[in-house]
Amino acid sequence: MARVPQLHCETFAELPHRDATDREPVAGALQKGLKKVITDSSCPSDGLARVVRTVLFMDLVESCRLIQDNEVEAAGRWRKFKAHIENDIVPAHRGRLIRTEGDGLMVTFVELRDGLAATFEIQHASGEVNTGLPPQQHMLLRMCLHVTELYEDERDVYGRGVNLAARLYTLAGPGEIVVSAQVRDQLTPDLDADIEDLGECHVKHFDQPVRAYRIGPPGPRPVIERGTAFLPELRPTIAVIPFASRGSEAGQQVLGEVMADEIISSLSRTAELQVISRLSTTAFRERDATLDEISAFLGARYVLSGAYRTSGDQVVLVAELAEAKSRHILWTASIKGRATHIMLGEDEMIDRIVAETSGAIIDRELQRARSQALPTLESSTLLMSAIVLMHRGVSHDFNRARDMLEALIERARRQALPHAWLGKWHVLRFNRGWTNDRAAEAQAALGCTRRALDADPECSLAMTIDGFVHTNLLKQLDVGQQRYESALAVNPNDSLAWLLKGTLLAFEGEGDEAVDATERALRLSPLDPLRYFYESLGATAALSAGRYERAVELAQRSLRVNRTHTSTLRALAIAQSLLGDVYAARLTLNEVLAIEPTLTVTSYLERSPSGAYKTGKIWSEALRQAGLPA
Repeated sequence: MARVPQLHCETFAELPHRDATDREPVAGALQKGLKKVITDSSCPSDGLARVVRTVLFMDLVESCRLIQDNEVEAAGRWRKFKAHIENDIVPAHRGRLIRTEGDGLMVTFVELRDGLAATFEIQHASGEVNTGLPPQQHMLLRMCLHVTELYEDERDVYGRGVNLAARLYTLAGPGEIVVSAQVRDQLTPDLDADIEDLGECHVKHFDQPVRAYRIGPPGPRPVIERGTAFLPELRPTIAVIPFASRGSEAGQQVLGEVMADEIISSLSRTAELQVISRLSTTAFRERDATLDEISAFLGARYVLSGAYRTSGDQVVLVAELAEAKSRHILWTASIKGRATHIMLGEDEMIDRIVAETSGAIIDRELQRARSQALPTLESSTLLMSAIVLMHRGVSHDFNRARDMLEALIERARRQALPHAWLGKWHVLRFNRGWTNDRAAEAQAALGCTRRALDADPECSLAMTIDGFVHTNLLKQLDVGQQRYESALAVNPNDSLAWLLKGTLLAFEGEGDEAVDATERALRLSPLDPLRYFYESLGATAALSAGRYERAVELAQRSLRVNRTHTSTLRALAIAQSLLGDVYAARLTLNEVLAIEPTLTVTSYLERSPSGAYKTGKIWSEALRQAGLPA
């Protein structure tokens, strides 16, 4: 069967959009109850009529992924559902089908009431076709309604308002309906619809934000719960099944649950993974359940399981990590430990399992991200891969990370995390010397953090990245400090906030406090996939405190994972120079210049937030002594 063709809102991108002032006459006309064709001497005479219409735009969420999973089944279900919309629902509400291409439809209505009723009926029908199916097979629509002036002929509709309708749907989550202010003005809350104000929202290709509202069918109970309507999960899920005992001695039967508990506890500190609780996974202990059964019951993408034997105090655990959907074994190992150390939480076995399974999951997500088209990827794959790739020193990976984040934002515009990480991307772009336009990157980054905080005012990551922007791009360290404190007030265990707060203190020369903050960040995130980034900034804090040996240790540890991270190389060169090992510092600086050939003492001071402080003078002099040109 041929693949279902895709419809993207770029279909309408060639049409100029209406700005805020252009929309005022439309709103005024609507308030006067204009429902008929508007005569206009400027209207073309070639069959076009200028009218006011309600435009319904709908889009099937993650259609590429559904097709990728099961092409024939998904295409057949969508064709049947779409035929029901086109042949039954739209005509019943006096709608006119304008476009039906692949995974998108556009319909116009003369009366808003008809459009509203049709939209609610389509939403209800979507729920019915998903009944009895697992969540990953659900067909969910994003829909929007907009009342606007437009031009129509016997074949199509045209105009600026069509452009806005084609963008508004991106503000809707899966299964949601979003409407414009022009629609909201004609609705009576609780009678016509349950209404939630989304505020001023930014949409692609529109310079000014637009006011948007989320609606649901009216009824005695509200159907909209803020922030809960089908937002995609942004972290891959892992289930750790308590390890089975195989011929273990009496008294050692509990070890399987103890080891699983320790692994769950450690994995839960990794912000990039969602870990199923032990209370849920214990039900599968000693059961001969298949991966399909475990995945279906727990909703896990990855499953860690295994068995162990004991002999005295010796424990031998054979563990494996499997991907549930493909049934592929991603990692397996036979690991030895001591029962007494495990019970006391002192055995390195647990740390090794957590580190290696985390690494295997990241590698698998990256492999998937590099081998598949962005629309076919799970949202969690997009986010995890983007975070990892943006911290690598390769421009191709860095730019791929931006594409992933933008694709995720288009898919889940009201999720805070993708906006926040894209803000950090803009800071890193300047820090790495890939652009010299500090002001433009600062403006772009602040726009990202603003949208993240609009989506979730309590998002500690967004507050942290906002502080990062003010510190590294705007050099407003006082504002940066306030943002980090706000983030920690919301989440005292936000390791990135502690890390960047420590780095800010290092720039200001508060070395001991800087070390305390960065070491705390390392303790809070001992197995973070970006640990090398933490160690890199920890080296900067150690420099500020005059602990040059510790700075060398942390920098070298970081470079073993990422040799092209220039800020780490600079920290290492500074530490080596300040320790008197100028020869080693020059070798390290040569690595820096191979990546950043235009770096000079002057550009370093201009770029670094430490430039206005004593630390900046000390560090720049150390780089000069190592051979950095003035």
